Amino acid sequence: MNRLLAVVCLAALLSARAAAGELWLYAADNLAVNDRVARLETLFDRAHAAGYTHVLLSDSKFCRLSDLHDGYFKNVARIRESAARNQLTLVPAVYPVGYSNDLLWQDPDLAEGPPIRDARFVVHGGIARPESEAPPRLRGGDFADLKSWDWKDESVVADNGSARMSDPKGGNARIVQKLRLLPWRQYHLSVRVKTDAFKGEPEVKILAGVEGRALNFATLGAASSQDWKTHHVVFNSLTYTNANLYLGFWGSRGGTVWWDDAALEETALVNLVRRPGAPFRVRDANGRELSEGQDFEPVHDPRMGHVKWPGDYDVWHEPPVIHMRGQWPDGTKLRVDATHMTGVHEEQVMLDLAEPKAELLLREQARGVQRLFGGTNYMLSHDEIRVLGWSDAARQSGKTPGRLVGDSALSGFDFLRSLEPAARVFAWSDMFDPNHNAVKGPYYMVNGSLEGSWDSLPKDLVMVNWNHGKRDASLRFFAGRGHRQLIAGYYDNPWKELDDWTTSAKGVDGILGYMYTTWRGDYSKLEEFATRLKASAP
Repeated sequence: MNRLLAVVCLAALLSARAAAGELWLYAADNLAVNDRVARLETLFDRAHAAGYTHVLLSDSKFCRLSDLHDGYFKNVARIRESAARNQLTLVPAVYPVGYSNDLLWQDPDLAEGPPIRDARFVVHGGIARPESEAPPRLRGGDFADLKSWDWKDESVVADNGSARMSDPKGGNARIVQKLRLLPWRQYHLSVRVKTDAFKGEPEVKILAGVEGRALNFATLGAASSQDWKTHHVVFNSLTYTNANLYLGFWGSRGGTVWWDDAALEETALVNLVRRPGAPFRVRDANGRELSEGQDFEPVHDPRMGHVKWPGDYDVWHEPPVIHMRGQWPDGTKLRVDATHMTGVHEEQVMLDLAEPKAELLLREQARGVQRLFGGTNYMLSHDEIRVLGWSDAARQSGKTPGRLVGDSALSGFDFLRSLEPAARVFAWSDMFDPNHNAVKGPYYMVNGSLEGSWDSLPKDLVMVNWNHGKRDASLRFFAGRGHRQLIAGYYDNPWKELDDWTTSAKGVDGILGYMYTTWRGDYSKLEEFATRLKASAP
């Protein structure tokens, strides 16, 4: 009887695998922690029982294997043994392009960002600091009189010298002021924020020009309930001289936000990056370029990418100044060109693909992961690339952002094939999909068009498609180019998304299977995901 039951269970398992094709799960974890490894082993047992075939495995430690202790590699051996026991193919994630903080552990100065051009510095006491020739004017920053601002929603009211905002019906609450800026300058805004049971996201937005291009994307990080706390925003004006400053929120589910003591200043050299493709230049009033180390001390920002550890960045800190050498009269005016890191959302930082060292580090990381895991399946992590194409290195390459992304993926594919000639290489779809993020733009802080990124892709690169919103066009686009596809579904969303995918995938050639994709580490629906895929198969 037990033997018969085992045969029936095996038949059901094989049927589930055949119905869904390849059945993947996404696991991002920290293999340095024994308890996390134990949880992964349990997860792998469940995955095998449910009919899963592959695990996309991601760990920030993949970017600094040379710094790790023996315990880490013992844990990797445990994971490999668990995967083999459960007949799961491990697919390690490599080439962290987009979310590059982990790789930037190796060299924080490879961070991408826009330039500062012709910023005015003035010498006082042998130290040159930024002094704007047109300081920005922010009216009513103390919120004593809300009429000092240009416009506000009715839900914004005065409250003891602050601006109070609440809208339990999910509406907007914003107060707005027009700004005059200088092009290619770095600005710093500080504002105090208080919240009480607020269910939403307090935001500062700087929208520039007639097209309303956003100049900042980093979140404030305000808690749902907090006492008065100062938050900071740093942005580059790019080519713009006019912008609108918004304080407030776009939709909420209850609670209250207060704003007070807003101040805006031109600054410079916050998160200054120093690398060959992003030169630092100082000129005197006659246009003569000064020599670093001779006319002034070497300039570095010690907190840039070193907040808690290498590769960890913050939005604002006191920037470095320029210490002059020799005799420089007070009031001497200088002009400075530089490049600064720009982060997106929760401190997401991108590396400069045009710098030769970036490719060397990417290959070094991939080689280390290949030695650690072996196998013939790898995932290129080109995904949501939101800052690109600003440096001198990018300009001198002559490549559009789209070409930079596409060539990087091609290089990664070729390099992995050189390590493992039989390797199957996968990539997230969004940055190569004209129906998703491979767009003309403006796209976040990308300097130019991302179109044509797909032109560099080899047909053997398997696309992991997560464009649910435009899935029909996206599936057809990649199928038409001859790419096989793996569908990344679930995304911690209701089941309708998976049903949409299975419907759209019918009749599309080259669909390898589906991946249970969770960003929250929620595997509670792991088995149901497999069951639903089996039920949807023809």
